Amino acid sequence: MATSPHPEGAPSPTLIFETLQAFQRTEALRAAIELDLFRSIGTGPGDIASLARSCSASERGVRILCDYLTVIGLLNKRDGRYRHSSTSAVFLDPNSPACLASMTRFLCNPTLQEPYRHLAEIVRRGQPSGEGTVAPDHAIWVDFAIAMAPMMAPMAAPLAAMALEGRSGPMRVLDIAVGHGLFGIAVAKQEPQAQVVAVDWAAVLEVAKNNAQKAGVADRYQTLPGSAFTVEFGGPYDIALLTNFLHHFDPLTCVQLLKKVRTAMKPGGRVAALEFVPNEDRISPPVPAAFSLTMLASTPSGDAYTFSELEGVYHGAGFTSVSQRPVPMSPHTVVLGSA
Repeated sequence: MATSPHPEGAPSPTLIFETLQAFQRTEALRAAIELDLFRSIGTGPGDIASLARSCSASERGVRILCDYLTVIGLLNKRDGRYRHSSTSAVFLDPNSPACLASMTRFLCNPTLQEPYRHLAEIVRRGQPSGEGTVAPDHAIWVDFAIAMAPMMAPMAAPLAAMALEGRSGPMRVLDIAVGHGLFGIAVAKQEPQAQVVAVDWAAVLEVAKNNAQKAGVADRYQTLPGSAFTVEFGGPYDIALLTNFLHHFDPLTCVQLLKKVRTAMKPGGRVAALEFVPNEDRISPPVPAAFSLTMLASTPSGDAYTFSELEGVYHGAGFTSVSQRPVPMSPHTVVLGSA
């Protein structure tokens, strides 16, 4: 029997108050990134006057913002000076190679945030008005390709290793809805004889091509602009990647797409999808389970699918040997199948 991930204690209004005020956390973090505050914190000395000068901001404003960031755990304060927390040092200081500050460009995009102001109406209808983020050639996916690459990068090598497991030598890889392209690029880096064909909107593919050039695999990286539902894939392919894509559509649409993918693959070829996969109770783990709300707000029929649902989609498209593997240090799961 499913149980809540948050056991109940004594009744308290705190959770309600904090939830209604949660937008303040978003805007405080966004303001700090816009002011380049975390770079200033990293270089020191961390006193209010120095930080205000560095950020071209008022001392009052910087003090209150830094205190708030300390309250929520993103900074530390001692003797009137501010220092990085372990999290902000790694993930918010622009001098850190793991900095994720660019994600604000995508996650705080008004296109994604605006539907939540009308969430009750979306719940009534069961979908947003229009096609949402799955509209053809939607500009938001260029922002995704640029802004979300730092977050996706640590997942690329593990997914590539799973897709390649037991396979080597000359091969063709179909990478669908590539975005930044890091997943197909990771396969090309791990297998020097892999040729990658990347599918996405033309403007998005420019970002992926640039990343392939930086990674030194541009000579083995081809692009195929257009919709994954209508463009001719060619083939045959040894591996097909669908990363952060299936959750945008209803199961029947996913089956139709995967059938198309399967016809482009060699017998025994492997498909690997990267997904948020909640447990069968649909309320745990928290990040994959909560992702379904994102799909409700931004797509007509998308969802966060359980493994049993994805397994049914794979089988409906003719794939066998369906399995799931967690991505280390990530809320994502790789779902594998054999053509």
